[in-house]
Amino acid sequence: MKTFLDWSAYDTYGIGDAYSGIPATGGNYAKAVAVCMHSRDCQNTGKGVMCPSYRITGDRAHSTEARVAAFKAALNGDYGDKSFDDPRLAASMDLCVSCKACKKECPSSVDMTLIKTEYLAQRHAILGVPKRALLFGAIPRWASKYRTLLRIGTQLRNRSKFLARLGERWLGIAADRSLPVLAAKPFSGVTTTKENAGERGEVILFVDTFCHHFDPEIAEAAAAVLTHAGYKVRAAKPAATDAEPERPLCCGRTYLTTGLVEEARAEGKRVLEAFRPEIAKGTPIIGLEPSCLLSLRDELYSLGLGAEVGDLGKQLYLFEEFLVREHQRGLKLDLKPLDLPKALVHGHCHQKAFGVMKATRKALSFIPGFKFDIIESSCCGMAGSFGLEAEHFKASLDMAEISLLPAVRDAGNETPIIANGFSCRHQIEHGSGRKSIHIAVLLRAALA
Repeated sequence: MKTFLDWSAYDTYGIGDAYSGIPATGGNYAKAVAVCMHSRDCQNTGKGVMCPSYRITGDRAHSTEARVAAFKAALNGDYGDKSFDDPRLAASMDLCVSCKACKKECPSSVDMTLIKTEYLAQRHAILGVPKRALLFGAIPRWASKYRTLLRIGTQLRNRSKFLARLGERWLGIAADRSLPVLAAKPFSGVTTTKENAGERGEVILFVDTFCHHFDPEIAEAAAAVLTHAGYKVRAAKPAATDAEPERPLCCGRTYLTTGLVEEARAEGKRVLEAFRPEIAKGTPIIGLEPSCLLSLRDELYSLGLGAEVGDLGKQLYLFEEFLVREHQRGLKLDLKPLDLPKALVHGHCHQKAFGVMKATRKALSFIPGFKFDIIESSCCGMAGSFGLEAEHFKASLDMAEISLLPAVRDAGNETPIIANGFSCRHQIEHGSGRKSIHIAVLLRAALA
């Protein structure tokens, strides 16, 4: 079986009796599937994230364990020659939101997110790539190339029930869901004005597609905080040899979640080429969107781009991770108290899966007297494009209604809602009418 992703990391898996039946075909991909030990932690409804689809259905068929069973059947030939096109496999994967929780919370670390990417790529090879996948997957390119047209078109669609229904009929985009609108102007770069900028060294700000095009104020806020803390901040830019030097760098996450592996690999190569000098110098690279930065630290390995991926990963930090690391090295942020009631914090699934929530808590504690509660929640349900898809619209809201949206609604109107994930903020606003903010925006407001 020819795979689209690099599964060599699983080459030595399956030695001994710790694996319950490696499928007959699929090579290392089959080994990645077979790490499941049937602990059934994926059928948990208590604390944690896993598994969002099981939590809303109560049906084992929508758990990680059942998905593993479906893949084993497919790779053993039970579904025929073109098993990745089998409706039974499609039904099993239908409600998977690629939350990454199983890699963290499952004792066997089943990486269903990556398994799903390979599945989608195999399915596309048989059936072709759906228009909707091309639309959502290539948003980094559309937002750069057709920015004005996309912004106006999205605004018109959000205001017109007719256009929304047309979009649902033609592309399967939920008519009842508003689409995020690009900001009037994209992120324009970093302006350094503070005299002591650079006394603590230089950092690179990796401004992802969503911060660059939709929420540039987040990148501006992060740059302001880092500059205030004494760092010289440079925005990441493509290498001089890049074929598209004017298009911002992209982690490739949207391509991976839609099964467009070659496109994701191309973005990964652009990132490595751009950061090669920084890898040599050891410059810290700071990201703002959890799924984007953590994709570079995790999924980039699966694209087979060489040893540099590991070197780059050692220099990648989420904004709050970097601040906490530097705090341990003597950084004292000059912050003032904020006249705000106790806040609510919603963690992105990837923040939870990679253990970043501790850093989030610590960074928030830098603000004098600031009080907050962490919302105990599973996935917000938006999960990239999942919540925009007509057939998943209800499931998406059901996931949010488990605990996230009730907690937000129960809070007072003055209660700050902090959510670092772009999709999370979109879901919160849609389901409650409340706007939430990124931690960088909050810290900028607290600068003395």
